[in-house]
Amino acid sequence: MKTAALSFAEILKSLGPTIEAALDARCQLGEGCPDRLREAMRYSLLAPGKRIRPLLVLLACEACGGEIEAAMPAACAVEMIHAYSLIHDDLPAMDDDDLRRGRPTCHKAFDEATAILAGDALLPLAFETIAQEIKPPETAVACSLALAQAAGACGMAGGQADDVMAEKNDELRMMNQESGNIHHSSFTIHQSTLESIHQRKTGAIIRASLRMGALVARADPLDLAALDEYGRCIGLAFQITDDLLDVQSTAGEMGKRTGKDAERGKLTFPAILGLDQSKQYARQLVSEARHALAGFGPTAEKLRALAQFVLERNH
Repeated sequence: MKTAALSFAEILKSLGPTIEAALDARCQLGEGCPDRLREAMRYSLLAPGKRIRPLLVLLACEACGGEIEAAMPAACAVEMIHAYSLIHDDLPAMDDDDLRRGRPTCHKAFDEATAILAGDALLPLAFETIAQEIKPPETAVACSLALAQAAGACGMAGGQADDVMAEKNDELRMMNQESGNIHHSSFTIHQSTLESIHQRKTGAIIRASLRMGALVARADPLDLAALDEYGRCIGLAFQITDDLLDVQSTAGEMGKRTGKDAERGKLTFPAILGLDQSKQYARQLVSEARHALAGFGPTAEKLRALAQFVLERNH
């Protein structure tokens, strides 16, 4: 008899409490940390969320035959990097958002200076966690390298920088605000630009999450390559879905302000592809992601379920 497919909700129910407890334990901090800074760090790191990136670490480790508990420090580290990036993205100098995960953003709940410092402190805490807890040392080094490259100038930070610059590009702003009459040559160039931005801004950390989980499990090069392809596909699909939700969802559903991409003239997938073609592209990417896992068999069933969730999520 065929077993019913797993759902993302079931996966999160199973692993979510363990992730939350692990994050809480690693964000207690010592006496030298000012109370207000500690509160701001914990406010952002422990905010309600889907924990997709730490789940990817754990599920990649499991798919490669490793123990989930051994990958938990890496899972916590990647969520610290993600939390730091959200704090800084929400600042007035960046996306200028007041709401995140259904609550006031860090700089609104505290103040801008405290928010900046909370992000600054979460960044090194991620690498401290890896250095202290991941064994053997060579695996800790490999995980640190993967995460640093993904978060750095050629990864997330670089993608964010290009995203900010694209907002200031008059041609791109006009294209987004008057999307409809786009020449094919412009369409090709702008899609390539957008994919380059989001393969770094969103995708790099997702791919690093999978790589770290596989490294902890001591995966072979073929498994690492397959997981990287899976990550490439779901990272881009995740961003397309995010762009679609910004157009089609509400602030109540999303837990953050919607419609802001069009207001700011941001380069988005619906702006250059349209809603229907964006949805079709996301479906194609998720199909490719699932295909990339073919060599893993049943051990990757949770990763397949997570890919489907990326496509179907509504918040």
